[in-house]
This record gives sequence, structure tokens and C-alpha cells, in this order.
Amino acid sequence: MIQAIQLILALSFLVLIHELGHFTFAKIFHVRVEKFYLFFNPWRSLLRLKFFDGRWHVKVFSANEDEEWGKHPETTEWGIGWLPFGGYCAIAGMVDETHSTEDLAAEPQEWEFRAKPAWQRLLIILGGILVNFIGALVIFTMLFWHWGRDTLPLRNVDGGIYYSEILRQEGFQQQDKIVTINGIEPEYLQDVMHALIIEGQRNVVVLRGEDTVALRMSEDLGTRYLAMQNEFDRLERAKARADKNYRKRHYVLMAEWMPFVVDSVLPENAAAYAGIEKGDSIVAIAGVPTPCNVLVTEELERHPCDSITVDYFRAGQLCTTRAFIGDQCKLGIVPRIDFRYEHTDYSFWQAIPAGIRYGWDILAMYVKQFRLVFTKEGAQSLGGFGAIGSMFPSVWSWYLFWHMTAFLSIILAFMNFLPIPALDGGYILFLLVEMITRRKPSDKFLEKANEIGFWLLIILLVVANGNDILKIFF
Repeated sequence: MIQAIQLILALSFLVLIHELGHFTFAKIFHVRVEKFYLFFNPWRSLLRLKFFDGRWHVKVFSANEDEEWGKHPETTEWGIGWLPFGGYCAIAGMVDETHSTEDLAAEPQEWEFRAKPAWQRLLIILGGILVNFIGALVIFTMLFWHWGRDTLPLRNVDGGIYYSEILRQEGFQQQDKIVTINGIEPEYLQDVMHALIIEGQRNVVVLRGEDTVALRMSEDLGTRYLAMQNEFDRLERAKARADKNYRKRHYVLMAEWMPFVVDSVLPENAAAYAGIEKGDSIVAIAGVPTPCNVLVTEELERHPCDSITVDYFRAGQLCTTRAFIGDQCKLGIVPRIDFRYEHTDYSFWQAIPAGIRYGWDILAMYVKQFRLVFTKEGAQSLGGFGAIGSMFPSVWSWYLFWHMTAFLSIILAFMNFLPIPALDGGYILFLLVEMITRRKPSDKFLEKANEIGFWLLIILLVVANGNDILKIFF
């Protein structure tokens, strides 16, 4: 429920500021905005407001058509629809989902979108994209200013890196330290994952003990990773269907190497019954060495509903106990985090360039990973509203809520910039062609292009949300 609330709030906010971007530029250039709605309102609306005759008129859950309100087209009708997806800004004289060529049969009027110069129309269309992107930068700036930023540079990870099976197949060995990727030293672990999976960089130099080793990544590493992640997620969903209390795990491609030291033991769990205490360092599960916290989790997963041995060090002495692991494959232990995180506080003026830089980095990362969408594995990874909602935390956190909202705002800006008819990017493409050729596309052509684009978007929504539905059952 908390994830669903966060999803609705975030998308409502993003749609609102996106449409306000179009609205603002339309007003700057004296173009009428007939309607401004949050959510869609087929046939009826939850709330309608319009200013005329010197006062505000309000109607609740009323039909959309109103003869009296129609006599005052010079003012904007504001409203909230009952279908909680998206929203729209109906701009006078613009061929879009709210107008057809029949509505624009008369000669263009000076207050209509189609009567304005191409550069003004371009700015009106760009308004939504600009506001979404600038809004994300503002949010990141405020986050840095209020909370600062915690980072874990690779230079502070003394134990090296844990590598999943797919990376071990590429030649990595546990606790290898990344020196360079394509000649550049990565600063954070996230930089390594982006370089290898998203950017497809292939030349890696690692420090193995005291030796420097050069590795060459496979060309299909990114798609193989997506395939393995999809299979892992499928198995996790199966476990969640079998046990409603099961908390699904995420696939770990790589992680900072951290010995499993007990910070606290949850009462009435396997570790408590086995006599494990705070400060114990777990080094083996069922006789298999587990010098890293991820390896502990991996080995526990192999023994559901089983009695296993647990080896651990206590005050320098190696001890062994036996624990019964339930179907969730957990000991009931909170591990201790010993990494040397670096916290940076920002003044307001310092937070501005930091927020802008962070937002640009996210946009660049998303643009680069977009290529994976066109692979079979990437298409299977597509998700709709359910997948987006699952990205929010299950407990409320204002920091994480606003961080995810800013991230989605950048995605929304990028997706709207794609040159697909019915999206802002389609209008931008046609306007640029008009500005170059000095020939304006006909309203009939724009209407047909929008129809095609609309159905392409519907297909994309069906595929993405269909994947979410299939994942419920498979």
C-alpha cells in the first residue's frame, strides 16, 4: 500500500509539473489553454473549476459538457479526472488527443497554437520536457542541501569485490580490486556496473593480491546479465507465491566484500536458538566457506527447511553450532556494516552544481542503457506501473521518495523527447522539419501521425504492464 501511494503521488506530481510547463509557455505566447486536467476524465470529472463572470465556478462529479461554461472559451477549465493515469493540457488550435482536424476547420485565430511562429510552438512543446528535467535537478539539489550525500569510494573498500557467477565466468576472482576500465579508474562500484553492463566496455585491469591482471569482457555480457537477472527474478517470484511472507531478494551482480559479522540477533529465530551472539563472525555454512556476507546468503539459499552447521569465530576461537533453517532460508541476523562511508554536507550554493551534475549523470546512464531495451532480454525486463511501484521502498522515507521522484522525472523527460508521434518528441521532430524546410505539415497529416503514435504507445503499455501481470503468475 505504501509503495502504491508513493507511485500515485510521484506520477501525479510529475504529470502536474509537465503539463504546467506546456501551460506556462502557452500563456507566455498568449495561446489559450482550454483545459488543464490531472488524470483523465472520459465522460465525467471528479472536480471542475472555471473562472468567469468575475468569480470561480465549481462542479463536483459532473458531466464534461456544459453549455454555460462553453460560452467562456477565453479562460481555462481546471479539473481532476476519475481515471488516475496521467493528465493533459488542451491547447487551443493544436492537433493532439484533445482535438481533431474537424475541430480546426475554421481559419486560425491569433490566440491559437497553430497561428504562432514555429519557434514559439517549439518552446510550448519543449516546456513539459524542460520542466521535468529542471524539476529533477532542483529536487536533487534540495536533497543534497538538506541531507548531504553518503558515498563509498572504491579506495575505501579494503577487502575487494564480491563477483557473481556471470562475472566469474568473465575471469574475475573473488576479492579482485578494480584498477581501471578502458584505461579509466572508476570511483564507485556503481561506475563499474554501468561501464560493464550498460556501456559495454570490455578492457578491465584488476589487482589480484600483488599482481595486476588484464581481463577482456565478452561482447554479450549485458544481455547475458539481463537473462540471468530475469531468471533469478522468476525464481524469487515463485518463492513469494509459495510463501506470502517471503521477502524477495534482488540479483547481486557485484558488491563490496564484507565479512559476515553479527551486529544483532533477532529473537526467536534460527541464530538465537543456535546460540549465535553479537560480535560472532560467520565463516562457513554447512561446511562451505563463506568469508563474505553475500556468500552466506547464497549458501543459506541452498538449504531451505534443513538443519545445517554454522561455523563462526568468537573471541578468536573457531566454534560450530547447528541451526534449523526455515523455508525463507534466513538465520535471523543483522550483519555489521564496517565500510568507511564518506559523508559530504553541502551549502545551498554548493548543492546546485552537485545536483545538476548528479542529474546529468543519471540522464547519461539512462540514455546509454536504453539500447538494451531493443534486445530480447531487455524486452522481457520491461515493466509497467507495477514494476515502477516496486522501485519505491515498502516503508516511508521522504529522502527515498523524492530521490525516486526525481529519477522518474528524468526518465519522463527522456521518454517524451523520443521522436514518436503523440509524444512531445514527435511534435518537436515535425516542428524542426518545418523550420528547416519552411513547409508546415498539414493538420490531416499530424492527426494521422498522432493516431499511429497513440496506438504504438498503447502497444508499449500493454507489453510493459502485460509483463507485470505475467510475473504475478509465472
